[in-house]
Amino acid sequence: MFQERYDVIVVGGGHAGAEAAAASANMGSNTLLVTMSLQTIGQMSCNPAMGGIAKGQIVREIDAIGGYSGIITDKSAIQFKMLNKSKGPAMWSPRAQNDRMRFAEEWRLALEATPNLDFYQEMVKGLLVEGNRVVGVRTSLGIDIKGKAVVLTNGTFLNGLIHIGDKQFGGGRAGERAATGITEQLTDFGFDSGRMKTGTPPRVDGRSLDYSKMIVQPGDSNPEKFSYLDTVLLKEQRDCHMTYTSPQVHDLLRDGFDRSPMFNGRIKSIGPRYCPSIEDKINRFADKDKHQIFVEPEGWHTIEVYVNGFSTSLPEDIQYKALKSVKGFEEVKFFRPGYAIEYDYFPPTQLRHTLETKLCEGLYFAGQINGTTGYEEAASQGLMAGINAHLKIHEKDPFILKRDEAYIGVLIDDLITKGTEEPYRMFTSRAEYRTLLRQDNADLRLTPKGYKIGLAKENRLRRMEEKLNKSDAFISFFRDTSVRPEEINPILDSLDSSLVKQSDKMFKVFSRPRVTMDHMLQLDSVSDFVVENNLDREVLEQTEIQVKYSGYIKKEKNNADKLNRLENVKIPDSFDYSKLKSLSFEAREKLEFIRPVTISQASRISGVSPSDISVLLVFLGR
Repeated sequence: MFQERYDVIVVGGGHAGAEAAAASANMGSNTLLVTMSLQTIGQMSCNPAMGGIAKGQIVREIDAIGGYSGIITDKSAIQFKMLNKSKGPAMWSPRAQNDRMRFAEEWRLALEATPNLDFYQEMVKGLLVEGNRVVGVRTSLGIDIKGKAVVLTNGTFLNGLIHIGDKQFGGGRAGERAATGITEQLTDFGFDSGRMKTGTPPRVDGRSLDYSKMIVQPGDSNPEKFSYLDTVLLKEQRDCHMTYTSPQVHDLLRDGFDRSPMFNGRIKSIGPRYCPSIEDKINRFADKDKHQIFVEPEGWHTIEVYVNGFSTSLPEDIQYKALKSVKGFEEVKFFRPGYAIEYDYFPPTQLRHTLETKLCEGLYFAGQINGTTGYEEAASQGLMAGINAHLKIHEKDPFILKRDEAYIGVLIDDLITKGTEEPYRMFTSRAEYRTLLRQDNADLRLTPKGYKIGLAKENRLRRMEEKLNKSDAFISFFRDTSVRPEEINPILDSLDSSLVKQSDKMFKVFSRPRVTMDHMLQLDSVSDFVVENNLDREVLEQTEIQVKYSGYIKKEKNNADKLNRLENVKIPDSFDYSKLKSLSFEAREKLEFIRPVTISQASRISGVSPSDISVLLVFLGR
């Protein structure tokens, strides 16, 4: 039934598992994807959308390295928006609304077209371990499958428990059973585990809604896409809509609080801070008389609608009564109620930067098993775990992204250095170098790295190099070319910007706050250069950002370079912190537990002070 021994076995077929399997297989490892249901590979368990604030940057990074998420998103998108366009480019974040069924189908087809990848449908009950090394998995049928590395991407399935009001039942997702056995084995082995909670809103019949009472939320007039490859741009889009809750809705919801598992003690675990349930919102923000509800279609042709902003675990009758009082939902029909789910996770401080566990060699964790929330966060971890599993078994250097190189690097470093006691979600504010980590330059940052490790293909690298060369040439054109007052002053006058009295370099004029690329393209010499060199939208955007934000980018790069010097100061694996009596007790305890690899990582551990770092530097210097 199986190969005698696989290079990599991936457990779970969600976003993390799919990226892990694709990465290891595309890099040349014989890979097996084991999942409880082949019909739900790449399933969007919650909202049918990819990207968003910081999450869109992650999807672009996955694509730049050679992952599939960006391509799958483009193929199944029904709407595209670039969020935060009113702010600086460090904040711009792409987001796509997707066709849920097509998204999963595209993932299935992409994986089936991937060489070196086998599939098997069954629950994994446990791991095969020899000494402190994983050597395979055992299924619920008692079948042992050997593997050199195992990547666990179990999502919300580990001892999953679903809550709807005072009802609760085992399950990893609506209509699917929970996974058992793995948590118990890992805790026996010495791993710490915990419980987390997430939730999802009702799904409703779009035919029963009155959209005329809602606010239309269209996509961008000139939609972009996620992948840097030749995926097709959207030519038509589906609208989303927005409505609001009201005091009446809140009162109806409060009527069910005594039956809410969140408030009656049934749910003891912590949910996502930045995606609270509707009952949590009206409890925590009692002064608010309304909350936004986004009404999102689940696909091109289906009538199913996702009620974004109404995540709940209240009894189904309370959900129904309250939602009927929302404007536009007066005649609503349910497909299914919302629910909360509790599941096991393993505090990620038990991992290395490669996402390999410290206790068990060859075992990798990725996705919600590490305490994260969100498709994008999970997919990026799966990608990195799949890459590093392949590299380890082929005795190659690990692939680790630093905090100034990618949001993925920030995510993983946060998890393993700081840990998390609540579902971790990525935000631009978590990245200290977000001016460097923009959505527009993920290919420039990461495609050479993806190509070097053997994941990103040559055509992807060549596209990146062409974009870089063209944007560099265009920047040089602005630096070297002057513009006369009679050419530029009419444009400056229309912007209420001070006029120039003599010819000046275009770069200097372009750097002014209100002057945009569209204004510069009104100059004949600029538009001629664009046409002659066949510059596309990506090159124009990249050039404008590099010109207008060059000072900020240079300053942030210098700051990153200074701090990266501490990344080069390695701490030996066997370092004995008990020898350093000058360290604070808390610092010694935290350093012993987390075992940072570098001084830089040590400096980011909560409880380790600058004076503790000085002690370490002096000792290591000696």
